[in-house]
Amino acid sequence: MTQISRDDVQHLAQLSALQLGDDEIDSLQTDIGNILEYVNQLSELDTSGVEPTYQLTDLENVWRADVVDDYGINRDDLIALAPDSDKNQIKVPKVL
Repeated sequence: MTQISRDDVQHLAQLSALQLGDDEIDSLQTDIGNILEYVNQLSELDTSGVEPTYQLTDLENVWRADVVDDYGINRDDLIALAPDSDKNQIKVPKVL
């Protein structure tokens, strides 16, 4: 079993901004030791012939050209449709 000291647990708690009691430190010391033991078991596996899996869904990014489409309407016509405008900007009521 991987040994983790009380000082290690207290240091981890300090880094995590946790305040632990003595009984919690003892419990976490055991739990963290068990987790590290399991990780050590995983590192013993032979994965030399296993290809890394980066993605399971085969999704790909779909890119499109960044082209401006004005739909045959210019900016001035759209601003003229607004109920209130000032300096080429549409004025709207305050929302708080």
